[in-house]
Amino acid sequence: MNRTPFALLLASTLTLVSSLPWGTVAAPPRSVDDTVDCDLLIIGGGLAGTATAYEALWAGRTVCMTEITDWVGGQVSAQGTSALDEKRMQRSRLFFPRGYNNFRIRIEKFYHQLNPGDCWVSESCFRPDDAHHILTEQLNHAAQQGQGRLHWFPSTVVKELDYDQTGRLIESAIAIQHQPSPPGPLSHILPDAYTYTDSPRFTKTLLRFQPKQEQWLVIDATETGEIIALADVPYRLGIDPLSPVEPSSSSPTGDPYCTQGFTYTFAMEKTATPQTYQVPEFYPQYEPYFSFELPRLANLNLLFTYRRIWSPTTGEKTGFRGINWTEVTPGDISMQNWTWGNDYRPGTAQDNLVYTREQLRETGQLQPGGWRGGLRTETLRKGEEHAISFFYWFVQGTTDSQLGEGVKQPDPTYRYLSGLDSPMGTVHGLSKYPYIREGRRLIGRPSFAYPEGFSINEIDISAQNYRDPYYKNTLPPSLYEQLWLRLAGLEALAVARGEIPLDQITRRTRSTLYPDSVGISQYNIDFHPCMTLSPPEHPNNTEKEGTRQGAATTYPAQIPLRALIPQKIDNLLVAGKSIATSHIAAAAYRVHSFEWSVGAAAGTTADYALEQGILPYQLVETMPRSNPQLRELQQRLIQNGNAIAFPDMSIFNLDWEAWK
Repeated sequence: MNRTPFALLLASTLTLVSSLPWGTVAAPPRSVDDTVDCDLLIIGGGLAGTATAYEALWAGRTVCMTEITDWVGGQVSAQGTSALDEKRMQRSRLFFPRGYNNFRIRIEKFYHQLNPGDCWVSESCFRPDDAHHILTEQLNHAAQQGQGRLHWFPSTVVKELDYDQTGRLIESAIAIQHQPSPPGPLSHILPDAYTYTDSPRFTKTLLRFQPKQEQWLVIDATETGEIIALADVPYRLGIDPLSPVEPSSSSPTGDPYCTQGFTYTFAMEKTATPQTYQVPEFYPQYEPYFSFELPRLANLNLLFTYRRIWSPTTGEKTGFRGINWTEVTPGDISMQNWTWGNDYRPGTAQDNLVYTREQLRETGQLQPGGWRGGLRTETLRKGEEHAISFFYWFVQGTTDSQLGEGVKQPDPTYRYLSGLDSPMGTVHGLSKYPYIREGRRLIGRPSFAYPEGFSINEIDISAQNYRDPYYKNTLPPSLYEQLWLRLAGLEALAVARGEIPLDQITRRTRSTLYPDSVGISQYNIDFHPCMTLSPPEHPNNTEKEGTRQGAATTYPAQIPLRALIPQKIDNLLVAGKSIATSHIAAAAYRVHSFEWSVGAAAGTTADYALEQGILPYQLVETMPRSNPQLRELQQRLIQNGNAIAFPDMSIFNLDWEAWK
């Protein structure tokens, strides 16, 4: 395994990058090198994209799938977060989509156990590189069994979309594939990947994707909602304004720059003997940020085993302040993903990662040929340096920004893992792509009860105690009243008639039920908030005030089809974290099984729409009333092992304590 010191690797990459012409405007496209016909064009090969392809291949479709990295799987592979986030009851019943359950089975078969890392954050922690190979085999199996065909395009980005005369249908897409596989971190690859011309780093192939038949569907399964930005359909970004449906918002007017933090993960190995380290030259800049966060977490072995992804020798049981794990032994490998560690949490207009629509317009990315991925590369670069600095803090640091001096002690018996055969599969050792918790969020189509566009909101899923004095004392009286009118549940009619006073309303104890549900999701509303000052690593910086107010357990929830359907474009579906949710709801709709569920919904919906010769929006035109075709689609999902509701889900079942 290549274990060249990480600081030297980064320095050598920076030297190469400095010679490239990043500031130049994209050249006009030359003639395409190849044209590819598809039933579905899936843009983004993360878990949602993989799940979309999986169902479409089982249905016999010809699927094209592009991905900026060279791995499928997103969270579990290219982003390195290979520890499955699952709720206890859902996991105990294995109440997941069929493809997700199949993935878990394949992990267990591959390692002869489900948790080869013996981590304590999850019941399954494993190597990201293995996840890529497992998912590749799973997709190939689906293609064989369903007689579908997968055209897989790694190291590929979509540059332009072509529309029909109405502007409502995507007729084709121009993409750029770069070869060979990228040696450097994403911040160095991104500007080059979106330019048409060859560079000292890459040879480019220009691709045109187009329908195999008269009709096709395009799926935005990117990590940041890249295609909804490129198509310029309505979306939101960051914190939503305070409202009756988002009563825990930390901003009266909203804040598009404050999204959840992103994380470059990396892997490290326990060694039998102390190692020597070269201090990164940028380490002093980031050192003021790092912390164990809480006294009960102030233990390096605890932090190492939290997301341990490989443990060849089972150690003795041990623990620290109520948290138990097996002892760390030489050869153990851990993946790091820590809030006050390698999370990078910008939150201002000067450093936000995901550009707003206004920023995209100002930088020319919404002009023809101007698209460059929609991310701030300088923030990516700093996130990479921040992650590398966290490793050095882990092994040599003696400071703690939250707990003070005397808490953190060095431990040099760890090795940073890098190289193409390392868990992250990169020369530099960082994940190929950062773990993105939140990007752009679609605004669905206006309809009855949703005049400004459909969205899943905080109160649709949260089990928050809205009788807490915070809400009565903080919310304007009219907003507080509207909140409780919306929480009335079975008493709603009596409340509307004035028969039940506001303070006697019994809040519903379930999530909102959707007649157009096509999937399921449950996870806590869990925040990694942006920081107040720029840059995030500023000494004595704090999380933006009030951003954790919405953190809460949730009720088992559904994924409505309306959350996948954008305005303006009729043959585009959105999967993954960019479906129509609020900022607070998105903090729950982002984990592994959700991504698979929404991808399965997108793949099945696309297949059904092509079969019926309709467009997805036509399935929900009658909302809130259902229709025969929608019910037929839902039945197909259920028959294929992709649930659209949790057991006993109805307006009359108010007992969800076990699931919470």
